Amino acid sequence: MRTVKATAAAVSVALAAGAVGVAAGRYASDAALKAPPGRPLPTEPRLTVHATAAGQITLTRDLASLRPGIYGLAGDGSHAVVGPVIDTASNTADTVVRRLERVTHGTLHPRDKVWLTPNVHIGNPSAALGLDHADIDIPGELGSLPAWFVPGARSTWVIAVHGLAATRELALNVMEFLHRNRFPVLAPSYRGDLGAPRNPDGLGHLGETEWRDLDAAIRYAVRYGAEHVVLHGWSTGATMALRAAAHSGMRDRVSGLVLDSPVLDWETTLRALATARHTPGALLPLAVRAAQGRTGLHGDRIAEAADPARLRVPTLIFHGPDDTVAPWSLSRRFAARRPDLITLQPVARAPHSAMWNADPAAYEEILRRFLTPLM
Repeated sequence: MRTVKATAAAVSVALAAGAVGVAAGRYASDAALKAPPGRPLPTEPRLTVHATAAGQITLTRDLASLRPGIYGLAGDGSHAVVGPVIDTASNTADTVVRRLERVTHGTLHPRDKVWLTPNVHIGNPSAALGLDHADIDIPGELGSLPAWFVPGARSTWVIAVHGLAATRELALNVMEFLHRNRFPVLAPSYRGDLGAPRNPDGLGHLGETEWRDLDAAIRYAVRYGAEHVVLHGWSTGATMALRAAAHSGMRDRVSGLVLDSPVLDWETTLRALATARHTPGALLPLAVRAAQGRTGLHGDRIAEAADPARLRVPTLIFHGPDDTVAPWSLSRRFAARRPDLITLQPVARAPHSAMWNADPAAYEEILRRFLTPLM
């Protein structure tokens, strides 16, 4: 009798441990599958505002607050734009002073918790940049997809698609440059974005299903006059661009790809985000299996989309060694296999999806040179 009870107790403990493991795996996978648009990824540290002065802001000293370039500075209910570190200011061992370009929304106070974001602009192209634009709806597989369209004189359109934890506002970083070079620009939302339909399971699929909304954007562009399109994607938006270029029924209209911080291996990215949530290493395989079970994601399909052998058009990759979400090494390997089509531009000291932010002028000059033959 005691043996039976002991066995039953052991089974109960094992079942309970298994249930805890499954729950932990689901929680860890949420870091990638439920990344809320407009909120920081778990890899992005919270910083404290220590002081503000005319044209200056003092932040907690951290590798993040020491990054070169221009960034949005977001908090709960606030948004500002910060420029480079001011070397002549009285930086201390615990703080760093950056140039405060402007406060676009809300107010900043000492002890506020904030984080750096690639989103320098908020609002739409008209409000943020003074560009005439149209709010349109693209017919998508699951319903209407809100989008911004900024007209231009060229017959080649640029379709700019954001990635993890971002919104259409990320495209505003390059929209002024593209408009100045007379490209029509289409910035679509896709399933899971505010105002767009959700995936039936309510989860993000890291580009695996979302690319079909980009396909709908390509079809819209061609229907309204685009002879060719260049797909400019960030993060999982870059994954979507690769899949669309390989599988879209309109892929013959895709004349080039610009991939910023591309996610080329979803399992690696999921593990990175789960680790940033302090998930123990032993539970990371559970997070991957949970993601597979919840979404049907499988590495072979995304690997197939990122197969350099499938590439047919000139491709520019912006990526950097400091990206902790999508490893730089994968982009380097990807580019090395197709030197005939791929140009890899390394960007130092820039986090995920923020290659433009590190040096906007350099980014735009490289982008101009790439786009010139495609005009």
